Amino acid sequence: MLCLLAAATSCSPSPDQAGDECEKDGDPCPKGLECSAGPDSDICQVPVGGVCKTADKNPYCAGGTQCVADGRGGATCGTPKGGACTVGADTCGGNLVCAEVETGEHKCFLPVSINGKVFDAKTTAAIAGAQVIALDAQATAITDVAITDATGNYSLEVETVRNAAGEPTPEFFKSSFTLRSSAATYLTFPGGLRTALPIDASGAKQSDTGWAISTPLTQIALVKVPADQQKRVSISGTVLADKDSAGVLVVAETDKESASAISDASGHYTIFNVPDGSYKVAGYAAGVQLKPAQAAVKGVDVKGVDLAKSTEALGSIDGSLQLVNPGDGKATSVVLVVASTFSDTFVRGDVPRGLRSPLTGPPNVSGSFTIKGVPKGDYVVLAAFENDHLVLDPDPNISGTQIVTVKMAAPGTAVTLGDSFKVTGALAVISPGAEDAEAVTDPPTFQWVDDSSEDYYSLVVYDSYGNKVWDQPNLPKVSGGNVSVKYGGPKLEKGLYYQFRATSWRDAGGMPGPISKTEDLLGVFYLK
Repeated sequence: MLCLLAAATSCSPSPDQAGDECEKDGDPCPKGLECSAGPDSDICQVPVGGVCKTADKNPYCAGGTQCVADGRGGATCGTPKGGACTVGADTCGGNLVCAEVETGEHKCFLPVSINGKVFDAKTTAAIAGAQVIALDAQATAITDVAITDATGNYSLEVETVRNAAGEPTPEFFKSSFTLRSSAATYLTFPGGLRTALPIDASGAKQSDTGWAISTPLTQIALVKVPADQQKRVSISGTVLADKDSAGVLVVAETDKESASAISDASGHYTIFNVPDGSYKVAGYAAGVQLKPAQAAVKGVDVKGVDLAKSTEALGSIDGSLQLVNPGDGKATSVVLVVASTFSDTFVRGDVPRGLRSPLTGPPNVSGSFTIKGVPKGDYVVLAAFENDHLVLDPDPNISGTQIVTVKMAAPGTAVTLGDSFKVTGALAVISPGAEDAEAVTDPPTFQWVDDSSEDYYSLVVYDSYGNKVWDQPNLPKVSGGNVSVKYGGPKLEKGLYYQFRATSWRDAGGMPGPISKTEDLLGVFYLK
């Protein structure tokens, strides 16, 4: 009660809505309102971020803020569009965000977001609680993690510079990014057989709620882990490396096991599906050295495994490669894979941010290369790993064709690789999976461009778990035209992804030797 003391005590009703008089140290305002200074007295007002109605003549927004519509039929009190703001203060009204302007200021403007859904590859059921982040061309996280809702939907807010009108600058619409998603009891995407294709920001569409990117590539299908791995737990924490915290590859590893995650824009990470054991948790990214941590996993999630920045010097890795019979290939790239994540079956693994030559852009290595800012660790060096019409020469009897592992000490040093990599032209995949994972009927037909110098071919099909599904070691040569082989293995399982790999062979003098093969990232397919 608001009471006035006189000869008798008289009282006014307690405040029950916005605009009613209140006392900061007396009668409180109803829940969701705050007692703030009004024109003549303290009155109950809607705080910044509180729900208001734009139709009200006076919505009573606190601090001189305004009632700003969110484009979805609702509204909250806050700074209006074009008003100045401070990053992290969350003062923008409606669904506006505090964005950087070309002039260096920060103002409230409509958000830019990536919207999509995560679902089970087999059942198409929504996956709730899955994590999604967006990465730029250097594999640096450009968003914080988004968690899918009960319907599997997610929305990632992308920070981007704006012009005076609040629109993203032209540079944004020329950019691209990839997505990474992980969840308990599911294989991480990308990973295993599957790669993440770049999503073009030019597809952003404007509406009353902002700019949104929603394409088939923002719809992510995840594959269940094997049944015996579905009760595993997680390790989570934060990378504490200031501006270098985003996009760090965090690996939990033992002598026999490894699992990984990538830290989001704020440095947070979660590694799912970790079996029991004692783990070294290490962070890998170009330009930053991190102190590893320890994690003991015993059937429950382990949290707070943070990685602090180290002052130890970084190293560099130098080497060279030779292009031999490159065909359509002009140049390639070289990447470092963290050795504990490397799959002998798939001949691939996790590549940390920035550990690539060239650092960004199309492959351009045709001779010598250097990868700088390499932190402590064991790495597998892969040349011709990306889709560039080139592959590492598959003949293990030729110098420069073996898989190379290199150790970077701490503090880092300059390491020069001994042998030159031999890189040759790839067998071009026609179908399935010439560009991305492709839907097929059962049984599919595998097609690739003829080598023209082969004596025979071999073909093998793997599933998402690295199991060999079908193997044909001696397919007859083809004279003119393309090679076509119908699948003759066991029935394919819906919800799994597969990859076929073909290799051409020469049998000179009774000494068989592989000539070329299909590219490491192509030939991926799944059953409709």
